[in-house]
Amino acid sequence: MFSPAADVIGSELDLLMTGSHVVHALTPGFCDAASLYLLERWRVEENAHIGVDAPRIEARRMALRVGPGAREDWESMLPVGEVVAFPRDTPYVRALAAGHAQVLDAVDPHTSERLIAAGDGEARVCDLLSVAAFLVVPLRLRDQAIGFVTCTRGPGRSPFGPADVAAVEALAARAAVALDNARRYERERRTSLAIRNSLPPGTAQEFGGCRTAHGCLPAGQGNLVGGDWSDVLKRPGDRVSLIVGDAMGHGPESAVAMIQLRTAVRTLAALDIPAADLIGRLDTLAGDSPGVSFATCIYAEWDARRRTCTLVGAGHPPPLLRGPDGRTAPVTLTGAGLPLGLGAGSYEETVLSVPDPALLVLYSDGLVESRDADIDQEITRLARTVDAAAAAVEPVDGDGQDALPSLCRRLLHAPAGTAGADDRTLLLAELTPAGC
Repeated sequence: MFSPAADVIGSELDLLMTGSHVVHALTPGFCDAASLYLLERWRVEENAHIGVDAPRIEARRMALRVGPGAREDWESMLPVGEVVAFPRDTPYVRALAAGHAQVLDAVDPHTSERLIAAGDGEARVCDLLSVAAFLVVPLRLRDQAIGFVTCTRGPGRSPFGPADVAAVEALAARAAVALDNARRYERERRTSLAIRNSLPPGTAQEFGGCRTAHGCLPAGQGNLVGGDWSDVLKRPGDRVSLIVGDAMGHGPESAVAMIQLRTAVRTLAALDIPAADLIGRLDTLAGDSPGVSFATCIYAEWDARRRTCTLVGAGHPPPLLRGPDGRTAPVTLTGAGLPLGLGAGSYEETVLSVPDPALLVLYSDGLVESRDADIDQEITRLARTVDAAAAAVEPVDGDGQDALPSLCRRLLHAPAGTAGADDRTLLLAELTPAGC
């Protein structure tokens, strides 16, 4: 009865795509034209209850398809995304309020008047209104109306019978679940992106004896943003704190955990305590915060006057250091440290002497994860990638852009062992000792 498009309903976590699958399943085999509307209040997650005395409803057209035999492009007159107000006496509101389908032998007067007005008297509107059967089926989810589907058949086709109505109702029930899943996914993605966008922009920053650039590349187009974060904090006495961390998972929960950890680091850094104590207190906080445990991070404190870089790891891949000889290598940490929130009790500091200008590379595991190689091999590969990319952009990239942000972009988009498996976060810091 329906086209193969019915089989893919729910395969995409996207409201517009799901709506398109529904109308393509119906048209042109089952009917000559079909449309799908969602209640605007439900779409924006407000109370969308429809009472029998509702004066009107506002619904957004999410999909429209007119059969290939149509002589005009009706989609231009009835654009997807348009919000339409439907009065109480229309079959749409009646279908939603009563909870069952409405079958008519013509388009209702309200819709006819609206289409005639939109068509500005054009004769082609008459073609759209010349229908022999009109069907409105509510979209319901857990006894709540969320929208409706309309179907029309032109002259020469049989009217909608009980079997037709039952078939569309079954299709609408499946579509309602798919639409709800898509709405939930889009909500989580919007929340995650809003949190991600609250972080500082990835432009280069200048500090005493330190210049930084950072960026993040989410895993795969359209995926939920994860818990990666980076931060740079100016400290007294030509010191700079740098951190890259990763809260487990994707979606709002991991993004909130990321914000909690980042805020805590900023608060602890203001206390001006030793680096190992800072991570120790962060571990305690993570253990007391739901959803934050098992996060990892690498913390660095650069002291340009003393020419030292103090590093503390918490279950995170080691940083890379590129010295004046132009070779990049991973830093051997005194202790890798356990992930945050496990009550490790203490963390060890690794103090590097940096007498000459160097490049410090902090990154998330998304740049070194692979199904085909162990982590050490991938870290070595990343170090070689840094050397190759740095040689290509020093001292100024060919397009005239600043070398450090350009290097950051190149590394974020460089091929990795498992493309798109996890978010990529990168923080580059040019360390310049005092007097150099």
